[in-house]
Amino acid sequence: MDGVIAAGRVVTGTATHEPGWVEHAAGRVVAVGAGAPPREPVHDLGPETTLVPGFVDIHVHGGGGADYPSGEPAAARAARAAHRAHGTTRSMASLVAAAPEALRAQLAALAPLVADGTLGGVHLEGPWISPARAGAHDPAQLRHPDPAEIDALLAVAPGAVRMVTLAPELSGALDAIARFRAAGVVVAIGHTDADAATVRAAIEAGATVATHLFNAMPPLHHRAPGPVLALLEDPRVTVELIADGTHLDPALARWVAAQAGPDRVALVTDAMGAAGCGDGSYRLGALDVVVGDGVARLAGSDTIAGSTVTMDALFRAAAGWGAPAAGAGAASPAALSSAALSAAALQAAVRMTATTPARTVGWDDVGDLAPGRWADCVALDPDLRVIRVFSRGEALPKNISTPRYPAELG
Repeated sequence: MDGVIAAGRVVTGTATHEPGWVEHAAGRVVAVGAGAPPREPVHDLGPETTLVPGFVDIHVHGGGGADYPSGEPAAARAARAAHRAHGTTRSMASLVAAAPEALRAQLAALAPLVADGTLGGVHLEGPWISPARAGAHDPAQLRHPDPAEIDALLAVAPGAVRMVTLAPELSGALDAIARFRAAGVVVAIGHTDADAATVRAAIEAGATVATHLFNAMPPLHHRAPGPVLALLEDPRVTVELIADGTHLDPALARWVAAQAGPDRVALVTDAMGAAGCGDGSYRLGALDVVVGDGVARLAGSDTIAGSTVTMDALFRAAAGWGAPAAGAGAASPAALSSAALSAAALQAAVRMTATTPARTVGWDDVGDLAPGRWADCVALDPDLRVIRVFSRGEALPKNISTPRYPAELG
């Protein structure tokens, strides 16, 4: 249905309109502007509502009690619905390290969901990562890149694999980067023990993303800066940050955003099945995960196993980095009010949660409210909480349920 969505404030990656409106036709944005809308709005969200582009998550393993590595289409749809309810209108499906035949089966199961637009693509996080930095991946499934395995995976569903994370120090990694790039796949560096020189060689070979910067890689050291500095200093690299307050200290996340700028920072959830659910026992691939106080860890260990955060929470966190009251620290997301935030702070948050991640993986039809892009947007209340989600101009049900997915199917 064609129409107009009006709000007290419309924020894009480059502009703020107060009041503002978005006109759409056939699901795509026709125009965005300020003041009186060109015709009677179909959705008038009120003067206290802020409308932003739909969030884009390029690194997420599951949610709503379900996960993508399960290889169950129903589970994938449940996970997708859980994050859509929190404003994520375009999403990757991230897999974890597994045996070759298991990865092919998972990819084959998810390929139809990529084809019908439920998922934006598949992200292979592993199995070509460092055993020294395995994180929540099964060490028994880690291996060096093999051209035959790569070709077999890409052949399962041509075009479905959108991004891959690998460790550049592994034998055959640079050749693998070239092979993936030739197939149109974005290559990320992560779960790595590489030194700075090896990372720089991988960037020259075509790697353009840092998978959750700082996590699952050596810390920055004054005599051996390692991958962190090499990734952060190169303007060709987009750096993922999991700004959930657990994976990174908020002050560090804010500092990276200031150093790299919002056009190089992609906030990601790295969420597993517990996102949108409560504490309890879950699975991530073949491994057991226990969530306590909202933090996911491998069962019986202190190893963080993804997050339980959603993109709307990351938007609030990023907006708080520019809050006037932040001073030397970040404003508490729980205490944020959109009225206290500058246009620049909100625009930067839009870029880090939508525009930059979309551009990073080549999704040029989403990520901002601009003519020609899909009319995907999120309505936020004065506290920046989601009150309505729009997909291609259509309002989704206000109360999308995110029940815990049945354990026997997860």
